[in-house]
Amino acid sequence: MREIKFRGKPIEDYGDIKWFYGGIDLNHDDKLAYISTPYNGHVPVEWESIGQYTGLKDDTGREIYEGDVVKFKSVYYENKIMKAVVKFKDSLGAFVFDMGDDQGTWIMNASMREIEVIGNIYENPDLLKAAE
Repeated sequence: MREIKFRGKPIEDYGDIKWFYGGIDLNHDDKLAYISTPYNGHVPVEWESIGQYTGLKDDTGREIYEGDVVKFKSVYYENKIMKAVVKFKDSLGAFVFDMGDDQGTWIMNASMREIEVIGNIYENPDLLKAAE
């Protein structure tokens, strides 16, 4: 069974801690979000930064979350290195790699090799441009 957890960027400064991981409490009316952690309790996080864990890890063992920018090779494109943003597509009910407007989205499958998280769109917006 896939582990259900989230991450979010704290609203307040927590020193070296840039992200919190755990359960989530949402108030959609007021756009308030809290990540529940065993040590810090309910930490208020930026609404736009919330991302769900996909249940998958990259080739280095790093968990893949919504908002991550990944690079990978695809056998359909002669093992060309490609970049994409991880998103959840409601119409498919699945996490996808969004390659940008002109290339659309891909559901992660066996044609993708050497998947690696190289950043996220919140801390590395320049990677998003490279993925579009």
